[in-house]
Amino acid sequence: MILNFYDTRLLEDGSTVLVKEKEKDVNYEPDIANDPGSIVSLMNDVTGMDRLAEEYCYMIALNSACRVTGVFFISKGTANQTLLCPREIYIRALLIGAVMIVICHNHPSGCARATRADIETTDKIREVGDLIGIPLMDHIIIGRDEYFSFVEKGLP
Repeated sequence: MILNFYDTRLLEDGSTVLVKEKEKDVNYEPDIANDPGSIVSLMNDVTGMDRLAEEYCYMIALNSACRVTGVFFISKGTANQTLLCPREIYIRALLIGAVMIVICHNHPSGCARATRADIETTDKIREVGDLIGIPLMDHIIIGRDEYFSFVEKGLP
């Protein structure tokens, strides 16, 4: 499957546009979004999230068939935090026409357990998604040799 990475840019008039940054041919089934473990493997292979020294956040945009339509870099933080702002996430989701999204971020400590801040941020992102009709399908935290999927853990 071809995995497309996108970002946003401002035009001279101040409007935001979607820009395709790169594409990568990856050896994954197109419906990987149905399996958190496959998403983790993909993100580790493509971005090295399990080895990054600072927290990074990516958003995976999906179509109605749960197929990946694009991957967006959202933020880079420090050794123990990064900013996950619903506005920046959903601007990108709307520009690409996502029907649903998955958020992935890493914990450089190696421990993938969700923090209180992770849970609160996930709740905000989910609320915004429900409001605009682009649901958050999962938020996955990637550690060194483990991951935490909000869906697998039964968290809202």
